[in-house]
Amino acid sequence: MHDRLDPLVIGECVADIVRLPGEADRVHPGGSPANVAYGLSRLGHDTTLLTQLGPDGHGRLIRDHLAAAGVEVRTDGATGPTPSAAVTLDGHGHAAYAFEIRWSLGPVVLERTPGHVHTGSIAAVVEPGAATVLAAVESLRSGATVSYDPNVRPELMGERSGAVARVERCVALSDVVKASDEDLRWLYPDEEPQRVAERWLAAGPALVLVTGGAAGAFALSSGGRAAVEALPVTVADTVGAGDAFMSGALHALAAHGLLGPGARDRLRAVDRDAVTDVLRHAAASAAVTVSRAGAVPPGADELRQALARN
Repeated sequence: MHDRLDPLVIGECVADIVRLPGEADRVHPGGSPANVAYGLSRLGHDTTLLTQLGPDGHGRLIRDHLAAAGVEVRTDGATGPTPSAAVTLDGHGHAAYAFEIRWSLGPVVLERTPGHVHTGSIAAVVEPGAATVLAAVESLRSGATVSYDPNVRPELMGERSGAVARVERCVALSDVVKASDEDLRWLYPDEEPQRVAERWLAAGPALVLVTGGAAGAFALSSGGRAAVEALPVTVADTVGAGDAFMSGALHALAAHGLLGPGARDRLRAVDRDAVTDVLRHAAASAAVTVSRAGAVPPGADELRQALARN
């Protein structure tokens, strides 16, 4: 069993500039892959994040934030400005984003081989950096399991058919894929999320997870369909909820011995009970995160407590 991963997360960091009517701007460290790396480290995994950060105030804020959780940050040495996103929250805490981002990640030599690789969002679809990400995943997947979250950002995805092709290439390279129902409806507006998940499962992954916010989440695997309800919680905001779901799911999969070197066959044979437990951990992780401002996922003790309460 490989209950402690040695994960490598590849992807963007983003300074989320949160704007509320009548209040001063608040800057939170963000970026979907960075949030997943942070969440995995808080759950006890020795996590490396391969990313780009500028030598500016936002970059220093994000570095300090990641270091506080124990994330090892690796960059390609680029010195452009740190990506940012203006995040506007509605009266229910739901977030809308306006991005200022360039993604041009170059190749980096890694000193250690990861047991698991995660990527997604902007990093996997925006060129020229996406080519580096895909090349890294392709070279590492023979010795590591792979997870992917498209975390769709329509403003940055370009024309829909091209975006779908890029996303589907990433899906086919992955063992675990997670997407929200909103992601799937943007990618495939004429199909139900269940049907898309079925097609993705047939394309290569062993496990496809679909989140639906307050409607809960479901998963498809060789063991069939599993589902959980969302945990009852007072929502502060939804920033980072999907990323906390992802890190919680990966943590639970590792605890079941379903990720890491040599685990691919076990993951392909996973039963429904194990998948349901993974969904429970992921939903609890997301619930803790939405209960407080910003993308602050739970530590291992907090996650255990949330599960015990529910």
